[in-house]
Amino acid sequence: MPWSEWPQWLWPCCIAFAVSVLGTRWAIRYAHRQDLLDHPGERRSHHSPTPRGGGIGIVLATLGCCVWLSRMDAFIWGWAATGLALIAITGWWDDHRNLPVWPRLAMHVLAGGLLAIALYAHSGSWQISALAIVLVPVLVNVWNFMDGIDGLAASQAALCGLALAGATSGSAQGFALVVAATCLGFLPFNLPQANIFLGDVGSGALGYLMALLVLACLPAYPVTLWPLLLMPLGAMLVDAGMTLGCRMWRGERWWQPHVQHLYQRFARRAGHGWVTAAYAGWTALAIGIMLVALRLGGAEGLSAGGVFAVTSLGLWVVLYRKAGGSEGISS
Repeated sequence: MPWSEWPQWLWPCCIAFAVSVLGTRWAIRYAHRQDLLDHPGERRSHHSPTPRGGGIGIVLATLGCCVWLSRMDAFIWGWAATGLALIAITGWWDDHRNLPVWPRLAMHVLAGGLLAIALYAHSGSWQISALAIVLVPVLVNVWNFMDGIDGLAASQAALCGLALAGATSGSAQGFALVVAATCLGFLPFNLPQANIFLGDVGSGALGYLMALLVLACLPAYPVTLWPLLLMPLGAMLVDAGMTLGCRMWRGERWWQPHVQHLYQRFARRAGHGWVTAAYAGWTALAIGIMLVALRLGGAEGLSAGGVFAVTSLGLWVVLYRKAGGSEGISS
């Protein structure tokens, strides 16, 4: 589906936006009734008790879209919905009663395995299926790690959805636009001052949806260009990956909540809104470079992506040291 045909997705996007808004409003009331609140503490970046679980609206909207799309391809979209539901149920449970890390990770891997089966049946590519088993648990946890300040996780997912819509076609393009619309429906409740957080139900679902969208784009490109499709996710992947590496190097309990990410360190100085805007600007730059690199293809495209990746890693190191986080980084 070329971009000239995107208006046919206007109504699905409007419906998804409305479902996300209504679901988030319901989640706020539900969280207050159930005392489902995140309280301030040394491992939190907020200063007042705030409801969690607001991502349920995003889950309901995207699940509904998967069911609607299953009329075109019941197998792929049916299994995609099953994996999303599994991630969301695990997150919803964890929001209410903390799950141990290993059972939670096992559910993430299972969701990736289910999606891998569907993708193999759809594309016949074992490479894409293998990536699904890895990419789903990785991105589910990346979005969970990075959901620590107002607006960051949802705004990044919205930008990534729009970017990946520009890199694919057909129902996958439409679904990417729907994902972006659901994030836009949630963001007014999370910015500039959070009235509710995504919770594990929302952050995990967004990570799964990002994996699904990336995987849906892969068949249209040669294997050599696949890394370029991760560029819109670069800000999240670099901060989460580098911080995790530092914590593991120091022998810390890396799976526990903390405030050591670069975005958390700078949020304490500059405020949540400025940091979220800075990350959005970097991701917008990544999207522009990705679209140009995909058009160029070959060595030129990969070189552009490689330069941007190295620049991102170097910038993270410089800023992390500036923010007082030099421990775990060799000089």
